[in-house]
Amino acid sequence: MLYGLTIFATEYTLGPAEVARAAEERGFESLWLPEHTHMPASLRTPWPGGSVMPREYSHTHDPFVALTWAAAATRTLKVGTSICLVVQRDPIVTAKQVASLDQLSGGRFLFGIGAGWNVEEVENHGTPFRRRFAVLRERVLAMRALWTEEEAEFHGRYVDFDKVWLHPKPAQKPHPPVLMGGDGATTFDRVIEFCDGWLPIARGRPPPGIREKTVELRRRAEAAGRDPASISVSVYTCPAAREVVDELERAGVDRVIFLLPSSAEPAEVLRVMDDHARLIR
Repeated sequence: MLYGLTIFATEYTLGPAEVARAAEERGFESLWLPEHTHMPASLRTPWPGGSVMPREYSHTHDPFVALTWAAAATRTLKVGTSICLVVQRDPIVTAKQVASLDQLSGGRFLFGIGAGWNVEEVENHGTPFRRRFAVLRERVLAMRALWTEEEAEFHGRYVDFDKVWLHPKPAQKPHPPVLMGGDGATTFDRVIEFCDGWLPIARGRPPPGIREKTVELRRRAEAAGRDPASISVSVYTCPAAREVVDELERAGVDRVIFLLPSSAEPAEVLRVMDDHARLIR
């Protein structure tokens, strides 16, 4: 079992370099940062976590900038997005950012992706909400071509470009692992077609049916001619309880990611991190 941490990196809590150094010192494998370019002031889309959306959702640093700080401050810690909102990003620019961060970190980047839940946020970037998964698919496929082909081209409905050169290529081959967030009816379709892992979220308890779903995902991977062992399962915002972690390990989960407080003083962030470190030991 691998153990990671996540925090909403903002201007008012412990900085990403400090969090990363502390995580590495305590034996964690990875640090994951979420992304929201902005939060619409209308708040018409309900926050999935409850009635009041926490302020950190509109205060997050850009994840690629913050993760670069984290990677520069560490030697072995992996750094990941959890999640990068691909449907809100230009795929050529994002492919360049992913490859650059992977190169500069020595191959330590993990690319968690998703399509987003906030209707207005997605549509402010020009993507109709109902088409977000179709847009995500083409953008990821285009990025995979940009990372792996010397003269990459892509021709789809939402992404279209003739042959281009894009360097640097990622340090990891063929590219950093792409982990698909979400837990919907078609999530596994995307994992099997163009991803390397599944990144469901735990909301106070293990994702419903995680054991059966993990078995099903790997069965489908094998049926599609992929190595089931190459498809990772990482549970995001895992409850920090040993019995939960043990249950997820028995279910075939490869990695759990614990949440750190985003609105706390630095000393409180480190105290919670120490609690998590005692759990994993």
